[in-house]
Amino acid sequence: MVTLKVNGKTHTLDVEPDMPLLWAIRDEIGLTGTKFGCGIAQCGACTVHIDGVAMRSCSVTVETAAGKDITTIEGLASPDGKLHPIQAAWIAEDVPQCGYCQSGQIMAASALLKQKPNPTDADIDGITNICRCGTYIRIRRAIQRAAATKA
Repeated sequence: MVTLKVNGKTHTLDVEPDMPLLWAIRDEIGLTGTKFGCGIAQCGACTVHIDGVAMRSCSVTVETAAGKDITTIEGLASPDGKLHPIQAAWIAEDVPQCGYCQSGQIMAASALLKQKPNPTDADIDGITNICRCGTYIRIRRAIQRAAATKA
């Protein structure tokens, strides 16, 4: 048995301790906003926050994540439903095309803004999530918009 705290709720799961967190979130808890992309922690589609740090959930075991605060895309907005500034900026800048990588992109961007409230272009370029549609210019604008909104 493994106990995970995801988006403020505790879940006790009967899973193997080496199960990737991604599959526990999607298949056991039923939160499907976190996506499977590559399975080797390269693309970032599976990015979640673990104790406030952006992590690739396909490469973190449930045993490693147990006892830590995990936030998925479903938990990024406030409890009353108000969007996180990066989510609002994503909409305003019309970032997604296919949308598959967007939850991971948003989670990486929100972690960046928490760490660096006024990121430079170089800071933004440090986000290594991959977007096959190539919406990087819109992603940059959305991060800059969210930073300006928070200032």
